[in-house]
Amino acid sequence: MKTSQQAVNRVVLIGGGSVGISYAFALMNQGVTEELAIIDLDADKALGDVMDLNHGKAFAPSLTNVWLGEYEDCKDADIVCICAGANQKPGETRLDLVEKNMIIFKEIVADVMNSGFNGIFLIATNPVDVLTQAVITFSGLPPHRVIGSGTTLDTARLRYELGEYFHLSPKNIHAYIIGEHGDTELPLWSTATIGTVPLLTYLNRSETYKKEDLDDIFINVRDAAYRIIQKKGATFYGIAMSLVRVTEAILKDEHSILTTSTFLQGEYSVDNVCIGVPTIINRNGVCEVIEVPMNEEEQRKFTHSVQTLKGIYEPAIQAIHV
Repeated sequence: MKTSQQAVNRVVLIGGGSVGISYAFALMNQGVTEELAIIDLDADKALGDVMDLNHGKAFAPSLTNVWLGEYEDCKDADIVCICAGANQKPGETRLDLVEKNMIIFKEIVADVMNSGFNGIFLIATNPVDVLTQAVITFSGLPPHRVIGSGTTLDTARLRYELGEYFHLSPKNIHAYIIGEHGDTELPLWSTATIGTVPLLTYLNRSETYKKEDLDDIFINVRDAAYRIIQKKGATFYGIAMSLVRVTEAILKDEHSILTTSTFLQGEYSVDNVCIGVPTIINRNGVCEVIEVPMNEEEQRKFTHSVQTLKGIYEPAIQAIHV
């Protein structure tokens, strides 16, 4: 792999749909990478996006070199971000997508690895926890080099909702959503803070704040994707920005803590599952899993989330004869 001292970073995006191109657009606007190759089955559409993005270079903070990519471009990539796959339809859960997308991913990962790729996979496609674990299996890479977007977006949504509720910047709210990126995710209220003040203490500052309101806030976070899909067909801006945040943490060797989907190997007393937990991310991928203390209710819900994901992944991976 390249070292952090090398000037040119390369990201290869696979899947130029709404999420993928929003990610590419955000990468350019934030000047995160020097090189960006875009691969998609619809090469004409992808080439149009490349042209469109390049026309905005004069307004970007740095001159990202963007081109229509091929799988051989993955050989020198620092990050391959996979946004390809079937989309979530109205009324469909993220876990409903597993069989369709696991088959698609097996072929994609084979093509990437055949290029000689030696970087980090970043996975966005749903069900992201299950597909992140599948990429570990398909690629044979060490688990710390395969990262899913996990609950990074859910955590951002939680901070936004709490910010609206308390009339504060979400940047000063420190609260995590962990577990499956989906229906069994959970908030860690017991360790959440507003600035340095415990959330449950901060609620006592005003009679207008009520502990019961936290339930509604969490439901808004958990079900946000369903509401957005119902109104506009898909979610893409929020997840694209969270992907850029993970990309930046990798390429800048930040050692930042993000709630990515990470393969657990004994942490939280859990083995052999990818799930969203606070994780230190640096140039090598996953540096360390942060084990956050949980109360009894949180532990029970987290265990349920783990069991749900294992119950989906294990039969699915066996079904495609890996």
